[in-house]
Amino acid sequence: MFCCPMDVASMAETVDFIGHRIEERQFTQHVVVNVAKVVHMQADVSLADSVRECDLVSIDGMGVVWAARLLGHNVSERVTGIDLFGRLIALAAARGLPVFLLGGTPDVAHASAANLSARFPGLTIAGYHHGYFWDNEEPVVEQVRRSGARLLFVAISSPKKEQFISRWREALGVDFAMGVGGTFDIIVGKVRRAPRWMQASGLEWLYRVIQEPRRMWRRYLVTNLVFAGMLVREYVAVRRA
Repeated sequence: MFCCPMDVASMAETVDFIGHRIEERQFTQHVVVNVAKVVHMQADVSLADSVRECDLVSIDGMGVVWAARLLGHNVSERVTGIDLFGRLIALAAARGLPVFLLGGTPDVAHASAANLSARFPGLTIAGYHHGYFWDNEEPVVEQVRRSGARLLFVAISSPKKEQFISRWREALGVDFAMGVGGTFDIIVGKVRRAPRWMQASGLEWLYRVIQEPRRMWRRYLVTNLVFAGMLVREYVAVRRA
């Protein structure tokens, strides 16, 4: 769909799949896609290649869920990155799997590690590092590898997080790697998530526009219009097939 592989597994199925892969020591690179990412993939070849190389592609954005259903795909629910992150942190704590947190400012990275350790008894934080290291990536990759972490969460903006994981997937030494965007900012209370009713209604984008109208309204207007055009073309192609 839209030249992008997408898995239609539910949240529970996704967690089970990842847990099994980790248990089998099979490396899994996970990514979530939303309307903005699908649109940007059309022009950013590097981002598109990074997403297509992933072992698991979940649908995060409600707009993509609606589009997939319109095109005849059986998508039961969206698998949001932040909710999946929480499920996997709980899984890591229960199974004694060390995790590494990568991204955010130095203060946010430190606070995220402390917050998660307090919230999830038994969780082992193998290490953490801020997200400002692009002039010298190798030492950070080595830090992750030496930490003994089994799961890596990269809280950096797209397309950097997808490209970083793809570039170093063989060297990181982890069993699972996932980009989680601004999740650390939400964990430490720097950014507030939309109310649950807005999440359930697929209106988190509107909440972000209300929070940052000057920055976000144009972004959503442009990407949504482009995506609408892509959907029309895809729908016509499906009907003609």
